[in-house]
Amino acid sequence: MLIENRLTKYDIPNTKYDFMLTRRIIPCLDVKDNRVVKGVNFLNLRDAGDPVELGARYSDTGADELVFLDITATIRSRKTIVELVEKVAANVFIPFTVGGGIQSVEQMDELLRSGAEKVSVNTAAVDNPELLAEAAQRFGNQCVVLAIDARRSKERKGRWQVCVKAGTEPTDIDVVQWAVKAEKLGAGEILLTSMDADGTKAGYDNELNKAVTDAVNIPVIASGGAGNLDHLYDAIVDGGADAVLMASITHFGNYTITQMKQYLRDKGIPVNL
Repeated sequence: MLIENRLTKYDIPNTKYDFMLTRRIIPCLDVKDNRVVKGVNFLNLRDAGDPVELGARYSDTGADELVFLDITATIRSRKTIVELVEKVAANVFIPFTVGGGIQSVEQMDELLRSGAEKVSVNTAAVDNPELLAEAAQRFGNQCVVLAIDARRSKERKGRWQVCVKAGTEPTDIDVVQWAVKAEKLGAGEILLTSMDADGTKAGYDNELNKAVTDAVNIPVIASGGAGNLDHLYDAIVDGGADAVLMASITHFGNYTITQMKQYLRDKGIPVNL
């Protein structure tokens, strides 16, 4: 089954639009060694706080969802830190997506039982695309999030390549083609991260976002590059994103969730306040 609250395809003439479904604000907890970290282009990580405390704060201050990514699990060939997931889940009261190091539907089941509402896979799905179909069949595709770490292709202008293992290993897989295939296999949502924009605060890669949102009929979360409130609006209007994910601008106190939502609402974007 497909997620039922996906917008139908729409046109946005001069930022005037009439779609009614709310857009989501989603903070991201990139976790390494039990701490939230944030870098630029996946490098030069710096500490951003305790994941349990940050998760609780975002839950209490109006975030629509939360994403928890164990960013070294795949590289270190270990499972996601289930105990930490349980602690975060016990302190948040919003939908909670967990990813990093997931290799099987059994691991997904363990995380869902530990308090996650959704599971996110990247490398394992590239290695074994049928994992998406197995997960969708077992849990429903509303639980299955495909994470795509995208980097602009140097060989193919206007295209992007899928990267795996926390962005450390590029592949020859085209991002848009992979997104289309993943939807057919059973992914219910796509978490789309621009590695080129990540942590730069220069804005989302909306050319990338639009290429993917035009190609699929499942929700797409724009990730990588949020630096100010205009960037959130642009990702939705120009990029067609169903949700915007951010880290730096919330972790380090640039903006509150309330400020983000009020800004978007004032600009005519439906949000939950």
